[in-house]
Amino acid sequence: MFNDITIGQYFPGNSVIHRLDPRSKLILTLAFIIWVFVLNEIWHYIFPAIYICTVIMLSGISVRYYFKGIKPLWPIIVLTLVINIFFTKGGPVLFNIGPLEVTQAGLNQAILIALRLVFLIVGASVLTLTTSPVQLTDGIERLMGPLQAINFPVGELAMMMTIALRFIPTLLEETDRIMKAQMARGADFDTGNILDKAKSMVPLLVPLFISKGRTKFKMLKFSRLDYGAAIFTAAIIIISVI
Repeated sequence: MFNDITIGQYFPGNSVIHRLDPRSKLILTLAFIIWVFVLNEIWHYIFPAIYICTVIMLSGISVRYYFKGIKPLWPIIVLTLVINIFFTKGGPVLFNIGPLEVTQAGLNQAILIALRLVFLIVGASVLTLTTSPVQLTDGIERLMGPLQAINFPVGELAMMMTIALRFIPTLLEETDRIMKAQMARGADFDTGNILDKAKSMVPLLVPLFISKGRTKFKMLKFSRLDYGAAIFTAAIIIISVI
């Protein structure tokens, strides 16, 4: 499941999109995200759909490779749909599901949010799949260059952002490894309702976030040789200073 996430991965190529300056791709990606969030009518999303499909074709990367990145995030998209459908009120009531009402405003808002999430994922995937880590770092650093006038650590921030983005595949690989280990012990991540699936994620998230403190096969210990070397070095320094 986690191997399907494409955000943070780089796909080498020589397409038109690959050859664009990384600064252009960063600016265009930001503009695309703003464009997607500004639209407030469902039929308006025909235009960003045409735009992103054109970009995908020009990138030379399979459309299936892009959209498989959405597959692991379907639970989040569905959860967002459910929350907006049942808890956004306004307009005529379309139908009832038990005590819950589905209104026209709730349905429209749910579809809008789902479309925004899909376009956001695909747009970010286009940027990372067609831009190498070095290019991405250089692009961010150049765009934020004017901030150096106020002694802002542009280079460090650009590197930090790029490392964080490129760490996503590593984090997903670690998550997949822990999930397989938990499944071998009898954990079930597939059956049950949304609440049951959320509870089943606890034994997955806990070891993921505390894995930095895991035990080592070979423990490091100071020996007499280390203490002797430290005393000898300190003695030489003190004698030379005196």
